[in-house]
Amino acid sequence: MIDWVPFRTGARPVPSPVATPLVWAAASGGALALVALLNALVGPGRPSPALAALSLLSVLLGLCARFVAAPGTAVLCWLFLNGFAVPPAGTLTWAGHRDAFWLACLCTAALVGTALGRLRHARAAYRRVTTGVGGSTETGS
Repeated sequence: MIDWVPFRTGARPVPSPVATPLVWAAASGGALALVALLNALVGPGRPSPALAALSLLSVLLGLCARFVAAPGTAVLCWLFLNGFAVPPAGTLTWAGHRDAFWLACLCTAALVGTALGRLRHARAAYRRVTTGVGGSTETGS
């Protein structure tokens, strides 16, 4: 049986992504906290663990974001990586291939996270839509 529901009143099959400014605010706060934590635990001047942690943060933020938020998330994470995880702390520098590689890693991580989030939401929506269509598939004897 078909149940007609207006678009804005029923349950949405695909959840809407989080607003981009909220994702960027979370990226700023999360990147600051991660870099400060890693500087306290590992020590300053070691950007590899910071890059890995910020890439993971980008993936996690991408799971609930729009594709438009990915470049901004990558740039915000790179700013904290470059400004506070690489000596001299507090100074932004551009080291050519190194910083381009870091930006590419962070942007790829954010895009991968966003793609995985969209696939997860689409798959859940497909399951919700197709669950009630075919009815029960079990046969009783």
